[in-house]
Amino acid sequence: MAQGSKKFKSQRPAAKKQTQKQKGPKKGGRIIAPKKAQVVQQQKLKKGLEVAIRNKIEQEVTQKASSSLHKRLSVLKAPESKGKPAAPSPGSSSK
Repeated sequence: MAQGSKKFKSQRPAAKKQTQKQKGPKKGGRIIAPKKAQVVQQQKLKKGLEVAIRNKIEQEVTQKASSSLHKRLSVLKAPESKGKPAAPSPGSSSK
């Protein structure tokens, strides 16, 4: 029967819908587990110590400055303007 005509038409399998794959890296942050947990713990401790030392130095400088002045020293922070975008400083250029 191999020499006779085919009794039915063979159908090709349906073509799969191809979704467009994103080229390059995926969006979003990646969390990579550390290989050495002890190193991570040391870095965390180091960061905490740096912050504590910086705060202590700032406190000492403020105390020395306030004791040498006849007026009470108060540390002021720049007020944040609501609704207005930050204007560029006059010394910087946009080019």
